[in-house]
Amino acid sequence: MWYLITLIHTNTYLKVDNMPTIGFEIKRKCKVCGKVFVAKTLDSHYCSPKCGKVAWKRKKDAKDRNAKLEAIAKQVSDIREYISVKEAVAMFGVERSTLYRLIKLGRIPTINMGTRLTRIKRSEMERLFLNRPESIAEKEKPAPKIYSLEPEDCYTITEICKKYHINDSSVWAHVRKYSIPSRQIGNYVYVPKQEIDNLYKSEVE
Repeated sequence: MWYLITLIHTNTYLKVDNMPTIGFEIKRKCKVCGKVFVAKTLDSHYCSPKCGKVAWKRKKDAKDRNAKLEAIAKQVSDIREYISVKEAVAMFGVERSTLYRLIKLGRIPTINMGTRLTRIKRSEMERLFLNRPESIAEKEKPAPKIYSLEPEDCYTITEICKKYHINDSSVWAHVRKYSIPSRQIGNYVYVPKQEIDNLYKSEVE
């Protein structure tokens, strides 16, 4: 019986340790309402289930909007020389307000075919903007990070454990999960201080 209880306890501990849990208090601002809250895990970005649902709804609305714009773009013939503002927004992933501003400045040639019938020269849009898929991919592309892996700019795993009161297995789990670079010199593994501090410190500025 003693062995069975120990085994269950051990399995439970391993399961918890593999999750991105934290052993200290970290405060963040909710990405929806801006309220300061204590994060339960490193992946916590919303103060409540309500804000989490709001964030999900926003993502869903954005996805639905993109689907509608993609449908509009597909209906435009490849040989059409002039396109409407709505079609330009759909085809090139640019905001309507930006287009009208550029038209007003004379940066984009247009013709007026009547009330609410402004047409934009397609070749100029192609010269100024990427097409919608390329534009979205460019916006979502993460900015490249530059790391210094010199020992003076890094923590060892032991130093991280002591500073943030967290066990080494959790540190390793977070290093792998968030793709934080590391460098081994002799018996020590070094991890950039900047990345570790950004990960564990309070995000409330």
